[in-house]
Amino acid sequence: MSETSTSAPSPRAHLILASQSPRRIELMREAGFDVNVIPADINETPIPDESPFALVERLAASKAQAVAEAYAQTGEIVLAADTIVTVDGEALGKPADDADARAMLRRLSGRTHQVATGVCLLRAAGDDAPAAQDVFSVVTDVTFYDLTDEEIEAYVASGEPADKAGAYGIQGAGGRMLVRGIDGDFYNVVGLPIAEVVRHIRALGA
Repeated sequence: MSETSTSAPSPRAHLILASQSPRRIELMREAGFDVNVIPADINETPIPDESPFALVERLAASKAQAVAEAYAQTGEIVLAADTIVTVDGEALGKPADDADARAMLRRLSGRTHQVATGVCLLRAAGDDAPAAQDVFSVVTDVTFYDLTDEEIEAYVASGEPADKAGAYGIQGAGGRMLVRGIDGDFYNVVGLPIAEVVRHIRALGA
């Protein structure tokens, strides 16, 4: 009878996630990271004439810097991200109320829009490595079906649009009922381009 060898599980990499998004937390943990969740509290007001894509990178960097300065230990990595939906060059944030959600969904109906996630990885200085920062963004095109008023009303009534940029969540009923197709990274639309993030973390030496 042959013996089955067993080995200890690989240690999970540890970092600070400067976000309390359940979707980002889940993606990081599924990728094998033992994250310490410390959300950042910063001013997210856009700068005049700032493009949506510059905005998400700046906000991600500001979040990472704020958390790193207050909490990061020697050599520890802080990950921050910010996701927006853009159409006609304008950013759509989270809807203020149901009426705002309806207006956003009508605007996206039958059209292709962009979802951009800015990501910042900030490594605190360690005993054998200097501090380092890596900021990048990923953009995905998302196309909606033509939506009827009844479809929009039913989706808003589900409550799913309430805390989602652009008033929809691709990982939920929004993705199943509203989205005709995507061109790019699905998980970027969820809120974190996890495969790209992992590669950037490796590049930092983690």
